[in-house]
Amino acid sequence: MRQKGKLIFILLFSFLIISSSSFTQQRQTPPVKLDKLSDRLFQILGGRGANGGMYVGTDGVLVIDAKMTKESVDQTIQEIKKITDKPIKYLVDTHSDGDHIYGNRFFPEAVTIVAHEKCREEFFHPRRDGEPSEWNNPELAPFLPSLTYSDRMDIYLGSKKVELWYFGVGHTKGDTVVYFPEEKTAFIGDQIFMGRAQLIHSYKGGNSFGHVKALTKMLETLDAERFCSGHSDPIDRSTVKHHIEEMKKIQAKIKSLVEQGKSLEDVKKEFEESHARLVEAIFYEIKK
Repeated sequence: MRQKGKLIFILLFSFLIISSSSFTQQRQTPPVKLDKLSDRLFQILGGRGANGGMYVGTDGVLVIDAKMTKESVDQTIQEIKKITDKPIKYLVDTHSDGDHIYGNRFFPEAVTIVAHEKCREEFFHPRRDGEPSEWNNPELAPFLPSLTYSDRMDIYLGSKKVELWYFGVGHTKGDTVVYFPEEKTAFIGDQIFMGRAQLIHSYKGGNSFGHVKALTKMLETLDAERFCSGHSDPIDRSTVKHHIEEMKKIQAKIKSLVEQGKSLEDVKKEFEESHARLVEAIFYEIKK
């Protein structure tokens, strides 16, 4: 009996080790890869951090968002070198969330970092927990946006033009849309989440009603047919419109509940738990 019990223990222990190893492998960071959208335009997928983009102009490369780790940035650069020997000239930060900008510091200092002027301000904003921003460290100064704009900016990579647009406060107060007219493709950062509740960073000046206005203005201004975001597969115009309408429905429902005198906790109970942060953001916007 003792031998049988010992054997069962060994088998169970081995099973736990194998299961743990399998789980660890599943959680390992996937390698960075480039997903081709056109001969010049690619999504940057995998690695640590949000999805980004890469565009090959006639005399250089523009990268959208920076991942989070040196390993992921190094992989990004190596993957770009497989496509072109042209230098990386610009890095555009679509907004100031860490999974989009932490990797700035691992790009060559010769790369010009570009962002909306309000996005640059957000680099110095205290974190959600109130702790001071690490970007106040003078050693990180070379990796802050050194080129900013207010409403729109055109960047020329030789004969190829890339458009940067600001449509107003949304996910944060400094979101940039990077538009490629020839491809009719816009990179929109975190201005749309699919399969999960939209994030609105109120502590960074984000606003859900501004978010709806910004996306509406984007559709009215750009003839884009494809929209690439930080955490979802590319979507089309009809999906953006549907997202706008769903946001309006949520806002209207919360507004009605607030007018009935419902507390924040009561309002949250009317929605799925995964929507708690969005509901809280909208609740306080309405209560102001």
